[in-house]
Amino acid sequence: MLVDTGTQENCTAMEQRSEYAQASRWLTAFEKALRACDREALLECFAGECHWRDMLAFTWNISPHDDCLSVVDALICHQPQVNARNFRVAQGRTPPRRVKRTGEDVIEAIFSFETDVARCHGVLRLPVTAPDRAWVFSSSMTELKGHEEPILQRRPAGSAISRNFGGANWSDLRTQEQRFEDREPVVLIIGGSQGGVSLAARLRLLGVDALVVERGARVGQTWRDRYHSLALHNEVAINHFPYIPFPPNWPKYLPKDMLAGFLEFYAWAMQCNVWTSTTFIHGDYDEKSGRWNATVRVEDGSERTLHPTHIVFANGIAGGKRIPELPGLSDFKGEVLHTEDYYSGASYKGKDVLVLGTGTSGHDCAQDLHEHGANVRLIQRGSTTVVSVEAAAFNNTVHYQENIPLEDADLIGTAPTMPLLRRGYQLNVKRMKEHDKELLNGLRARGFKLDFGPDEAGHQMKLRTRHGGYYLNCGCAELIASGDIGLLQWQDAERFVAEGLLMKDGTIEKADLLIAATGYYPQEEVVKNLLGEEIAEKVGPIWGLAENGELRNMFGPTPQRGLWFVGGGLSQNRVYTHYVAIQIKARELGLTQ
Repeated sequence: MLVDTGTQENCTAMEQRSEYAQASRWLTAFEKALRACDREALLECFAGECHWRDMLAFTWNISPHDDCLSVVDALICHQPQVNARNFRVAQGRTPPRRVKRTGEDVIEAIFSFETDVARCHGVLRLPVTAPDRAWVFSSSMTELKGHEEPILQRRPAGSAISRNFGGANWSDLRTQEQRFEDREPVVLIIGGSQGGVSLAARLRLLGVDALVVERGARVGQTWRDRYHSLALHNEVAINHFPYIPFPPNWPKYLPKDMLAGFLEFYAWAMQCNVWTSTTFIHGDYDEKSGRWNATVRVEDGSERTLHPTHIVFANGIAGGKRIPELPGLSDFKGEVLHTEDYYSGASYKGKDVLVLGTGTSGHDCAQDLHEHGANVRLIQRGSTTVVSVEAAAFNNTVHYQENIPLEDADLIGTAPTMPLLRRGYQLNVKRMKEHDKELLNGLRARGFKLDFGPDEAGHQMKLRTRHGGYYLNCGCAELIASGDIGLLQWQDAERFVAEGLLMKDGTIEKADLLIAATGYYPQEEVVKNLLGEEIAEKVGPIWGLAENGELRNMFGPTPQRGLWFVGGGLSQNRVYTHYVAIQIKARELGLTQ
């Protein structure tokens, strides 16, 4: 047994050395060609099908390229300005290894390099069958030289506040700092949830003065106000915050109140400046001064106008709650609630309830009402993508189950461009269908209309294109399949009447309560209301896929100078607030426009 174990360990070490050598050879050849801007030599470095996603390192933006000529031409265009050099297999990171990505066997390596202004990392994928030509190449700015975050070994000594006898202590100084009585914030962040506090924490460590305004009474209030039974639908491993992970004993699927409490703690621990019970009223941009005139209403009802250089919307990616015009709804005598206003089914035992909409919130509310003894029927308006929480992990947590550091999993996860992501999603949808076969057949038998997303790319593509239209099953699908929760099709309905919903066959589905799980207005409506129609039209759509496959107007500069958007799930905010913070810092330093 000892001999066998040793042989296996030696084989693994030899394989790692071989993979290290192959990655190193490619990086050496690539750097030689890049520094010479030798187009022919660079073309030899990439496969016929290749993909490069740059995260600020070369382009100061999130820039994907999906063919060999485009990759090489863009590298040659930007190299003279950035002077990228010293490409090496990264030390102290996950070593080069053989893995399967998007159905392909590849050597995957994390590498490091530098430019004149930054230290950077990237991901390289070399096909096992042709390791001299790259299939996937990504480049990501890690830190700006001279502006490294003061963390770990670089943490401040704290001598000025630790024993300041006779003077202000840390708490006094924090209270004074948060008032902004003697200065203007450089960045005003709208929203005190995951995106807002993550970005504020990152900006603080880069020396950028930021203020978060949160309309709720506490940081994380939006999570506290959500329905009583809500828990996250993906595992804790993917949802950690930057700098401070969740406690190791916390459950895989976090209840919403645990998350809200952590958000409040996080804002305190990372010393984020936050004004709660504060509402952003209006803003306009002064082109001459390059600053915003931003009016907020604070807790005592008074208003204050701030003059930040940057405004960041971190209020999610959707606007106000939306209840469409439904025929006869004004005649309905029962109670009508949007899912945003629904909290618990405890007071609806024995009541007849209709839930309009079959996305995640609609299913969760229906299940909660059922468990409280209500008679619940879901009304389906359009086909829905349904996937079990377990099968959703095929996409959501794949890199986070490989026993590698979080920062490595994040870097690997940001490497693919949209064509590769779509291909990977399509492959995983096939696995999901097989895994959930019994569940899906049960839904079909009840007349539930299913789809598997745009291009059969599943719920992740729906998330990126419309941020809705899917359900990660936590048990409601089984209740529908068994008939414990009823199912109606909107196409079979005539109109609402006083007692409930009149169907085309003349029957009335009686209801005491209608839950509208009908989504939200788009973020551009919020921009129009708060910043004016001119800026809203200038910026255009927010979220959804741009022509290059990236999310429109997210995590990067928008057509309106000084206006930014962050949003999405916890993992998206952890990853992409890093790049937004660096871009803002770079603009403050005059490194880019």
